Amino acid sequence: MEDALDRLLPRIGGSGVIDRLAALSGSDFTSVMLEVARRRAARENPASVLRRYERDRFVRPGQGPVRALRRVENVLLGCLPEDVEPVELAPLVPLGTHSALGPVSQDKVVSTIRASEVAADPTNALALEAASRRARAHDAATRLTPIRLAAVQRVVRAQQLPDAPGFFAHFGLFGLVTAGRDIGGGEFERTALTGQLRFAIRGVAFAGEIAPEDVQIALTPLSDQGERIVAAVSEDLAAVTQAELVTDRERPSGRGYYRDVCFKVNVRAGRAGEIGDGGFTDWTARLTANAKERLLICGLSIDRLAALRAGTA
Repeated sequence: MEDALDRLLPRIGGSGVIDRLAALSGSDFTSVMLEVARRRAARENPASVLRRYERDRFVRPGQGPVRALRRVENVLLGCLPEDVEPVELAPLVPLGTHSALGPVSQDKVVSTIRASEVAADPTNALALEAASRRARAHDAATRLTPIRLAAVQRVVRAQQLPDAPGFFAHFGLFGLVTAGRDIGGGEFERTALTGQLRFAIRGVAFAGEIAPEDVQIALTPLSDQGERIVAAVSEDLAAVTQAELVTDRERPSGRGYYRDVCFKVNVRAGRAGEIGDGGFTDWTARLTANAKERLLICGLSIDRLAALRAGTA
């Protein structure tokens, strides 16, 4: 990006132009960019649109088996506990959502000219919805009742991808969040994590048409509190599932992104490997400016489950 700017800035009047554009109000910036987009679109014709369609990785169809994708989505939704509410998310989120919460570099998301960006992870939007609902909870009983939301969403990632099978600019994710309040002793964390992992094990087994013992949950404690949570949750799950439960203290990713505990959902059958990822974040605490708020997120790859189901993973 810096190299491109060094090349382009002299052609448009220097960095001062960028500064003046960035300083505009949201509506004024949108007005300017809409006019830019209008002029650029006016230069296009059917032939140029087709050429762009054929070479732009963001607009080409996905490569997954469509019928298997739909079956996986339906199976996962059918496996949700009754207290989890499915949400139909918008394809866009407010500008800066991923970088403000993640943080994720703005270079890795597709920004629009209307103060929004294309969804890159359903758990970000679900966290916004959960925080909005939590902020409207005015009585003590409602504040103590966790909010559990889930969504199916096709997301777009803008980072440069390796030229290898299994890497796509857009793909399907099943997102799950549990938002609640710290009630002491790690009780919320233990209950929330046990609940999400029980769903993940059942959902992955049914959606991928594999045995529960072929599902592996790799738990990574990130703090002393996390060690206690992992020990308790491992004990809870061992009594109710045949899935393999392991503690992975060497996991390098997710540190600084997650709090206390993170986890991977892996499949040992075929070549599917990692199916899901999740952990505790401080997103709702920051969104509501309330340090007592807690949030557990999880994302499962619909495309990888569909490939597993279709026998291509």
